[in-house]
Amino acid sequence: MGDSLGSNTNHSIVCYSPTMITTNGIWQGDSPLDYSLPLFILQVTLVVTITRLLVFILKPLRQPRVISEILGGIILGPSVLGKSPKFADALFPQRSVMVLETMANVGLLYFLFIVGVEMDISSIKRTGKKAIVIAVAGMILPFLIGVTFSFLLRQKTQSVKQGTFILFLGVALSVTAFPVLARILAELKLLNKDIGEIAMSSALINDIVAWTVLAFAIAMSEENNMTLASIWVILSSVAFVLFCIFLVRPTIAWMIKRTPEGETISEFYLCLILTGVMISGFITDAIGTHSVFGAFVFGLIIPNGPLVVTLIERLEDFVSGLLLPIFFAISGLKTEFSAIQGAGTWGALVVVIVLACLGKVAGTLIVALYYQMPFHEGVTLGLLMNTKGLVEMIVLNVGKDQKVLDEKSFAIMVIVAVVMTGSVTPIVTTIYRPARKFSPYKRRTIQRIKRDSEFRVLVCIHTPRNVPTIINLIEASHPSKKSPICIYALHLVELTGRSSAMLIVHNTRKSGPAANRTQAQSDHIINAFENYEQNAIGVSVQPLTAISPYSTMHEDICNVAEDKRVAFIIIPFHKQQTVDGGMENMNPSYRTINQNVLVNAPCSVGILVDRGLTGSTRISSNQVTHHVALLFFGGPDDREALAYVWRMSEHPGINLTVMRFISANEAGEGSSRPSFEENDPRVLTILTDNDREKQLNEEYLNSFKSKMPKDGSVVYLEKVVSNGDETVAAIRSIDNIHDLFIVGRGHGSVSPLTAGLTDWSECPELGPIGDLLASSDFAATVSVLVVQQYVGVASANTATDTLTPDSPQQQTEFNTPNVNQRTPPRASDSPS
Repeated sequence: MGDSLGSNTNHSIVCYSPTMITTNGIWQGDSPLDYSLPLFILQVTLVVTITRLLVFILKPLRQPRVISEILGGIILGPSVLGKSPKFADALFPQRSVMVLETMANVGLLYFLFIVGVEMDISSIKRTGKKAIVIAVAGMILPFLIGVTFSFLLRQKTQSVKQGTFILFLGVALSVTAFPVLARILAELKLLNKDIGEIAMSSALINDIVAWTVLAFAIAMSEENNMTLASIWVILSSVAFVLFCIFLVRPTIAWMIKRTPEGETISEFYLCLILTGVMISGFITDAIGTHSVFGAFVFGLIIPNGPLVVTLIERLEDFVSGLLLPIFFAISGLKTEFSAIQGAGTWGALVVVIVLACLGKVAGTLIVALYYQMPFHEGVTLGLLMNTKGLVEMIVLNVGKDQKVLDEKSFAIMVIVAVVMTGSVTPIVTTIYRPARKFSPYKRRTIQRIKRDSEFRVLVCIHTPRNVPTIINLIEASHPSKKSPICIYALHLVELTGRSSAMLIVHNTRKSGPAANRTQAQSDHIINAFENYEQNAIGVSVQPLTAISPYSTMHEDICNVAEDKRVAFIIIPFHKQQTVDGGMENMNPSYRTINQNVLVNAPCSVGILVDRGLTGSTRISSNQVTHHVALLFFGGPDDREALAYVWRMSEHPGINLTVMRFISANEAGEGSSRPSFEENDPRVLTILTDNDREKQLNEEYLNSFKSKMPKDGSVVYLEKVVSNGDETVAAIRSIDNIHDLFIVGRGHGSVSPLTAGLTDWSECPELGPIGDLLASSDFAATVSVLVVQQYVGVASANTATDTLTPDSPQQQTEFNTPNVNQRTPPRASDSPS
């Protein structure tokens, strides 16, 4: 009354009772490890725990997750922990392998369906012939090396069929793992570069070719090689592919059309599609190919659209996080390093690894040089194409199950996969250091921008919710033909380990329908800015997308700012306004991004607390008006904020209030403030940092006041306060009529005017005043822009700065020491 599972090693027969699924409990004297369900739960828990632990350990080495999963399987297998008979018999007994392997193959079935879904075949048309030639060239030499290696192994494995053995080894050595490569490119910041696009497209072609060859290899692995039965297997597989293309795909497209736009597809249709994965796997398994081939083809014919992201979100976490590691554990249980015996075999292994890697590099490099790519880029591309992963493990497992690969061949190829994939990131990081072609530029602050020159702004956007306020803010910045504004709209997209994130890589182009919700958001953002560009004067927009992990997203922002030579970065605050007027966190990672940008930005930065910026409409001119308030306390950040509102004040729809705060002690000094005899060469003056800042504040404010419009649209006020409480009271007195506050961050400065405000600060990155205005406790529901002026080495070495948007340059100083000795000006110091 039992079924049997034959072992390849001792040909033993394992009998089990079909009723031994759940235990009666340890209090009844039963051991949970004797029953299939508790044993399976414990096995899955152990596999996932070890895999995640290895992911954490290998993360500093920037290793892809697939390495941790393969190593986790090897650790649990007979090569490491499985060497102990007690461990193997207790946790991975022979009787449990059937259940474990069945669940692993179910997970594999749906994961290959996800891989097929995420592949966009239309991207091959967009990449042109270069990617196709590189993919083919990168496969030929490794395939030939696999053929040569097969003859070496064949000498000691006469039972293996030579033809199918060649195909399996050739595919295993020449394949490139598409999903793994995408994540490596993201880590190396190459995803959106030309080399990254070519690598992704070539890997896509490589994967499709590999699956096609694998289907033939499985068909040829039957007992009577290439007999009538094998021909029927191939013809049936071709018929299945045609059936999916011409019948199944139109049916799914019909389902999508029946779904109203903006709504998710019905549960009934989703159930049909998920069942279709199983049916496809059953058909191809019955044909004699393999169940995963059917699932892959079924996923490949799913049309791009909202259905794709729905399917992936339903399957991704459960399949990739829970079921797929079981497959690698099964692979590890089949891997026995003890089968590799003798120094000659290990030497042959090293030779195979080196030759396979060099073959991939050589084939890719030849084509790259033919297309006039730089030599180092060709080598890097070849190394990237050596990325292995799940596809190769599937090939090896199928080969072992079909008895095409023996224990030694299987173990050798597993080592090859781990070594080649694990070495890609460290080697590429070492040899590929693209020269930054950024030339230094002086206009890194708003103060340096002359009124008759272009003002370049980089706006960063997480969701479309921030777009209206940012567009209104840009419009209030007074773009004109004389002083145009160039907007670089950067959509920030998180790149995770999920396959849904990989879809964005292929669909950030302006061709084809949106693949998922993130792409739909990106399209919405781009359309909003393009519509604004068409209706505005003096505005040019360039949409960009940064696809990166949140931990390194600030690098993309700073690199774009440097590359585009912008003067001002606007980034959204990490909180958003709720219906009741409070502030709630959107994503904790947004705050980390903002903090990193403030530290590393190559220009001035503004953090926008978005509470709406609609303004009011003038009936006479049909023009939106905004009431803007600048709170000026002094310092570089406040002067930068004043330079920004100075530009805004020229807009006919802006009513500006500049409120300067003066401490009571300073106001009481009156005329006793130091005077600066700059033009007298006989005077040697010692200035402290504080005196220098006061001088710069006075000069800039005086210049601003002298050029204020006389029509009453700009109001200048001075408030004398003694402490932080009086400062808060003065701010509250004006908060009812304004819809935008602009304030300097005030980093690195301590003022009695803000004393006590930092004690309860929630967001120190906004500064004391910015944190006050952005807090939920503050009564006003007004948008806030917190400005930080760029202070860098380049600025410190530059003796001149722009005083006003249209004035000659003034002398300024950054990063001043505690005491500066002023010397008489030289002829070379005069403004040019």
